[in-house]
Amino acid sequence: MTAQDTLVDTSAAATTLVAYQFRDDADVIDFARQHVGDQHPAFAQATLLQVEEIGDGNINYVYRVCTPDHSASVIVKQGLPWVRIIGESWPLSLVRVRIEAETLAFEAECAADLVPALYHFDDARSAIVMEDIGDHRNLRHAFIDREPLPMLGQHMGRFLAATLYRSSDLALDAHDKKVRIARFINPDQCKITEDLFFFDPFCDHERNSINPALRPDAEALWSDQQLKVEVAELKLRFLSAPEALLHGDLHAGSIFVRDDSTKIIDPEFAFFGPAGFDIGSWMAGLWLAACAHTELEAGANNAYIEQLCAHATTSWETFSALYHAQALTTDDASFAAAGVAERCLQRMLSDAIGYAGCELVRRTLGLAHVLELESIEDGEVRARAERRALALGRELILDRHTLTNMAAIDVVIRRHLAS
Repeated sequence: MTAQDTLVDTSAAATTLVAYQFRDDADVIDFARQHVGDQHPAFAQATLLQVEEIGDGNINYVYRVCTPDHSASVIVKQGLPWVRIIGESWPLSLVRVRIEAETLAFEAECAADLVPALYHFDDARSAIVMEDIGDHRNLRHAFIDREPLPMLGQHMGRFLAATLYRSSDLALDAHDKKVRIARFINPDQCKITEDLFFFDPFCDHERNSINPALRPDAEALWSDQQLKVEVAELKLRFLSAPEALLHGDLHAGSIFVRDDSTKIIDPEFAFFGPAGFDIGSWMAGLWLAACAHTELEAGANNAYIEQLCAHATTSWETFSALYHAQALTTDDASFAAAGVAERCLQRMLSDAIGYAGCELVRRTLGLAHVLELESIEDGEVRARAERRALALGRELILDRHTLTNMAAIDVVIRRHLAS
């Protein structure tokens, strides 16, 4: 699968896919057997397989096909032309499944150790077969349990540097880049982000889910016209700046970890957009967890908050060093001029801080909250942590152009966490 492949029209499939939905466990097993082969010899040779439905998301079906002792397994993910938990009343284009598969393939070219291996994509069934990373755990649960994860910041910085640089104009021929932009147009998924990220949390929208104790803070934010202007500018960048191929949904729920390994999954929101969006989404996840740990388990866990802040700094430092080193190898003489890479990095940091602010706001006021904060059962106590996230998000959005380095940003983060 490459950007030069012929575009696939999935509109017909979207109206008939229900006929291709897996009928039963035997159908899932047969599909997996057909499409793994010598990529996973232990699985291919297994005589007895079973199916576990493990999807906890809202959109797709996810199955683990495994031996009874789990010694060999793969993951099968199938998309339907609508949101799984709602049904046909909320349609979604099946283009997202192809985009997820092709993004996984691209990410593997950039950093194979940081994504699950893609074994097969079947367009007719809108299904993917991939590596099972069941020996990792979801990062949200690792955050709640205060796992140190010493390599997390470096791994995420390397992933961002590799994917965002290698899909940028500094790395790609201009014609190739434009072909890729067209192939990764993902309007349905982007519309979800546009609404949930940039609109709903900044007004009294029916989709919002707000802790009653936080209601006065929400109403104050909704009346902040200066903030709304800045959010509108960030949305315009999201809509009109195809700088790089983004994961598009890079939150802790899309990351699985072990002490020595990190795996990024679920790039079905991928599209070409502003590089800072992925960077900011990731760093906001760390800061949301830090806000939660100011109140989790009867008070601030300062040691773990320190680790989370350090992960953010390490992520940016790793990203910027690797991105800069790659930028020095560009074949485009215009981009090879002294100072270009530094200018790109400064713009990406400014964007990242703004998008991080939006993520902090939408995870406290919008439809989709984070488990780290939701784990605080007492609403009044949780509101204290959410209030920190909300105030921090607002300041990052408003001051993103004056916070020009991670040291200055870290000071702001720590001030809000200590408030």
